[in-house]
Amino acid sequence: MRFASLGSGSRGNALVVEAGSTRILLDCGFGLGETTARLGRLGLTPEDLSAVVVTHEHEDHIGGVARLARRHSIPVWLTHGTLTGLEALFSGIGNLHLIDNYGGFSIGDLRVEPFPVPHDAREPAQYVFGDGSRRLGVLTDTGCSTPHIEAMLSGCDALVLECNHDPEMLRVSSYPQKLRERIAGRYGHLDNGAASELLARLDSSRLKHLVAAHLSQENNRPELARAALAGAIACDPGWIEVADQDNGLGWRAIG
Repeated sequence: MRFASLGSGSRGNALVVEAGSTRILLDCGFGLGETTARLGRLGLTPEDLSAVVVTHEHEDHIGGVARLARRHSIPVWLTHGTLTGLEALFSGIGNLHLIDNYGGFSIGDLRVEPFPVPHDAREPAQYVFGDGSRRLGVLTDTGCSTPHIEAMLSGCDALVLECNHDPEMLRVSSYPQKLRERIAGRYGHLDNGAASELLARLDSSRLKHLVAAHLSQENNRPELARAALAGAIACDPGWIEVADQDNGLGWRAIG
């Protein structure tokens, strides 16, 4: 089992998870040409994808999903709430699957376990992917943690965790006040400290990969995110990786 990021940030998000012959794209916030180019950096084409699974309806996560799926006949999974109001966008996609009450499902060699998160979207989901022996947890776009989130992410072999902003950098940023309040609020995005506190409450005994993701380009710096997460699990900050906006993150094997 392995995973890679096509890019992570406010200008577009996408993550590939692979087990056996199954490759799932989590979100697609890039245009068709950009997605194809970024897949190419990983040695993939759109035809290699088994499915697209969606977290929520914000443009940086869903903007490229319908066009990619329609052009390449790729099945899509998303929640009822995420689809609400987007029926026209997804018309013509013959293989559209609705996730009911965050129930788990299988796609080829991968088991997909959705879970709810506090975020300002209609029915947002984040996911744990597993191949029967290894688990990858993904958590971005949540304003705070919950006991259920922590139960889902405990014991993972790899974790992609939101470190969106540094609170002080956000406080003095050029963002409008309402946007700053939204980002820092209960239904916004995790700051470095909140991500660190969440991580400290998890069972990280099996953790082989830890990736900081969805960093704000204006309101955070990779070294701040790394330092915060490293403090939670007493590791060298250099061991922690960052999925960035332009380059994403190359393949990481979960062995």
